[in-house]
Amino acid sequence: MPDPAFALAVFAIFSCLLAILFWPRHGLVWRIEGMFVDSERVDVEDALKHLYDYEYSGSKATVDSVAGCLSISQSRAVELIGRLQSLGLVEVGDHSLVLTATGRSSALRVIRIHRLWEKYLAEHTGVDETQWHHVAERWEHTTSPEDADALAARLANPRFDPHGDPIPLPNGEMPAASGVNLTTVSAGQSARIVHVEDEPDAIYAQLIAVGLHIGMIVRVNESTASRVRIEFEGEECVLAPIVVSNVTVVVLPKQSAQTKPFERLADLKPPMRAKVVGFSPACRGPQTRRLLDLGFVEGTIVEAELVSPVGEPIAFRVRGALIALRRDQARMVYVNSNIEKVAS
Repeated sequence: MPDPAFALAVFAIFSCLLAILFWPRHGLVWRIEGMFVDSERVDVEDALKHLYDYEYSGSKATVDSVAGCLSISQSRAVELIGRLQSLGLVEVGDHSLVLTATGRSSALRVIRIHRLWEKYLAEHTGVDETQWHHVAERWEHTTSPEDADALAARLANPRFDPHGDPIPLPNGEMPAASGVNLTTVSAGQSARIVHVEDEPDAIYAQLIAVGLHIGMIVRVNESTASRVRIEFEGEECVLAPIVVSNVTVVVLPKQSAQTKPFERLADLKPPMRAKVVGFSPACRGPQTRRLLDLGFVEGTIVEAELVSPVGEPIAFRVRGALIALRRDQARMVYVNSNIEKVAS
């Protein structure tokens, strides 16, 4: 005859296992099912964003483009598109996919949330800019429209994200695309950067590494099928056309394309001094506030006093205080190009 205590223990263990697996909303089975539900919703919203991006740019989205964008198999893409059709979000046209009015509204809601989070990350956190897109992609699926409106209010209702993409209004209003690809600008012309595409990661990282940001004025010195040579902020770099194609610009009239020569704070050598005239477009949010707090305000005279034997930090005399900056921080500060030596 089985030992009653042993049987009771086995029953208790079995009951615990059942509870762990099937307890409503907390058991493993429920959680795993919830993960699949969440994954399904993420795929739906990502597909809607992709379809809207193609529509906005005047391209035709297809099953293959959806599969490539979401990194899923073609059969999974077909299944997903069927799901979008059943929800009334997509119609299948002539060899292309077309958003319905409801689908377009849903896509714009997700895009609005994504771009608001990118703006927040750029202006209020120290998250590296190469990660803004990826962090925003996670948060866009868990943020309600009400929370998005509160975030927009906190950011003073911005119209553009840090890459230059327009942020849809709550009613879905979105301005038409503007500007031209930098690869189309002829040698000798100058242009202002209005958008820097943040995908794919490798190309975006290269653009950031050379220092290109929206708001900068660039001059094209050479443009061929194999390379594009551009000049900006007193420096010149050579990039492959495929990299430059991720930059959108507005071409400037010749009479307004000239800019005053300038230097960066990092260029000062002791005992030189200069007047602060502004900050690089690459200087955002926390970086700008910290530099302002340290006294690097427009119009302030700054004097270079000491450079570390290894090149950084660099010590500057600012309003009577000695401030040390890393070289990359000092490069963010623009100074008057008429640098004077301090009398010895």
